[in-house]
Amino acid sequence: MVFRRRDKRKGWDKVKAFFYPQGGWLRAGRYVFHRLTRLPDPPHRIARGIFAGVFISFTPLFGLHFFGAALIALLLRGNIIAALFATFFGNPVTFPLIATASVQLGHWLLGTGIDVVVPASQILSIFASAGGEIWSNILGMFFDTPTQWGKLHHFYYGLFKPYLVGGLIPGLVCATLCAYISLPMINGYQRLRSKRRRDRADRLRDRAAARLRASSVSGDPPSGTGV
Repeated sequence: MVFRRRDKRKGWDKVKAFFYPQGGWLRAGRYVFHRLTRLPDPPHRIARGIFAGVFISFTPLFGLHFFGAALIALLLRGNIIAALFATFFGNPVTFPLIATASVQLGHWLLGTGIDVVVPASQILSIFASAGGEIWSNILGMFFDTPTQWGKLHHFYYGLFKPYLVGGLIPGLVCATLCAYISLPMINGYQRLRSKRRRDRADRLRDRAAARLRASSVSGDPPSGTGV
C-alpha cells in the first residue's frame, strides 16, 4: 500500500505525531512538498489541487477537509491527491492564526461588532461541544429524549458563521499564492527529473553500445546473450 506505514503506531504516538511529527514540522513540510512534486500529473493540475487543499483549510468544516478538498479539486479538474496533501497547510502550528483571524474578520464583515478575541483553544473546545450536542440531539429524535438546540443557535451565529465568512478572503489569497508559487517549482522539478531519466537512459545505451563494440572486436559474444 502507498500510504501504509511499516511500523504501526500506538494511540498515544498518533496523537503526539499529529501535534509534532517526527523530525519537526519543517521536515514534514519538505516531505509533503516532495510527494507533491513526484505526482504523475501535469504541474497545472497539481497546482489546482494545492489551491483546493489550502483553501479548504481555512473553513470550519473540521473532519470534512479531505472530502471538501477532493470535491473542489474535482470541480477545478485538479489533482485530488495533491489536494489531500495540501490540507497539511492547516496544522496545529497554523491553526491558531487561521482560526482567530478568520473569526475576527468574519465578525467584522458581518457587522456583529464583537471585539473580543476568541483563543484558538476555546474555538476547538466549542466546536467539540457543538458536535457532541448535535449528536445527542440526533439520538434524541429516535429515543424520545429531550433535545436542546438553543446552544447551537449561538454557536452558529457566534462562531461558525463568522469563521466560515471570515475564512473566505484569506483562504482565497493564501490558496492562490501557494498555487502560483508551487506551479513553476513543480514544473522545474519535473523537467529536471525527466532530464535525469534521459541522461540515465543515454548512459545505459552508451554502455551497452560500448560492450557490443568490445565484443565484436574480441570476437566474444556480448554478455547477457546466453551464448
